[in-house]
Amino acid sequence: MPPPRWFPSHRQAPPPTAVSGPPPPSGPNGFWITDPAFRDRLHSATLTLLDIVEDCLNDDDVPLTEVLGGARHHAEHLLGVPSTYGVLVEAEAAAQIVQAAGIDAGSPFGLAIAQGLSGIEQLPAQQQQQLVRAAARRYAITAPSRSPAAPATAPPRPAPGRSR
Repeated sequence: MPPPRWFPSHRQAPPPTAVSGPPPPSGPNGFWITDPAFRDRLHSATLTLLDIVEDCLNDDDVPLTEVLGGARHHAEHLLGVPSTYGVLVEAEAAAQIVQAAGIDAGSPFGLAIAQGLSGIEQLPAQQQQQLVRAAARRYAITAPSRSPAAPATAPPRPAPGRSR
């Protein structure tokens, strides 16, 4: 017969094992748009997402919008930004793909991006991949530099009246 539940047990339960993964990525220092290091991380995350989208388009069963739409759920692990900012990465990647197709993306809240993506999804997977690849190339080239370019300065002139 087992002891009553109220009877203290001499056996102690094993301590719970904490499974710790990598710490979540940090957010911006202040407002995200004014933090240049965080904007660089968002830019890098967008390039990573464009690469992932291109790779995922090899499977003809996964539509472009589904690949883009799932990114926010994996932003911390795949893209290195907090999940709350994953939607910004999705929006930027979508706008870049639509612009690569020659369509004016307009506002991320407008219908132009949705209509553009839906038209792109009608294309064969190979053409979609080409557009995504072109978007990634263009986005990598047109990225704003982190530090402003310093104006070129002329070499100093020799002091007057002196010769070698």
